[in-house]
Amino acid sequence: MNTKIKICGIRRFEDIEYVNEGRPEYIGFVFARSKRQIDAETAKRLKKRLNPDIQAVGVFVNEAAQQAARLVNEGIIDMVQLHGEENEGYIQKLRSFMKRGKIIQVVRVQTAQDIKSAENSSADYLLFDKFSPEAYGGTGETFEWKLIDSVKKPFFLAGGIHCENVKKAITLLHPYSIDVSSAVETEGFKDRDKIMNIIKSVRETQV
Repeated sequence: MNTKIKICGIRRFEDIEYVNEGRPEYIGFVFARSKRQIDAETAKRLKKRLNPDIQAVGVFVNEAAQQAARLVNEGIIDMVQLHGEENEGYIQKLRSFMKRGKIIQVVRVQTAQDIKSAENSSADYLLFDKFSPEAYGGTGETFEWKLIDSVKKPFFLAGGIHCENVKKAITLLHPYSIDVSSAVETEGFKDRDKIMNIIKSVRETQV
């Protein structure tokens, strides 16, 4: 299986131009409180310019399930990424509101038990990121990869992935998708060349 790539934190029309050129499988719109946060109206305008072959993922932290589902049902996003304390009951409720689309549940990795518990999730995909007590994600730091080397459920790998370590990550872990944000930015904004470089690295590293 060829590893896919997600460029998260898209918030400008320039960013859309970059991803339309690079053609990652996924991009992320952050609706949670963050320096990359955008609102639904901005996401709607950006989505209209996005190549339809690229799926837009909405990133939420403890958002009302009906609100997250609304953005999917209105075509503003294609998938939902849950980055907060959402549990199995929340996922079931979210699915009842969604007319289409898939769900990604984020696991902020601290221990092997976090991984074991997450594999019972009914989400379509998991996303592994480094745990931080200060933030729900976006730390730009790696975690202990060996904790997830036996995960069977398809997963996105985030946290400190960049051109220097992405080939190792793919070769060792065989993730469904790589997820990057700060690694493809310069001074806080998406950088066209960095996006192209990491997409190239992922495409060249298939196992």
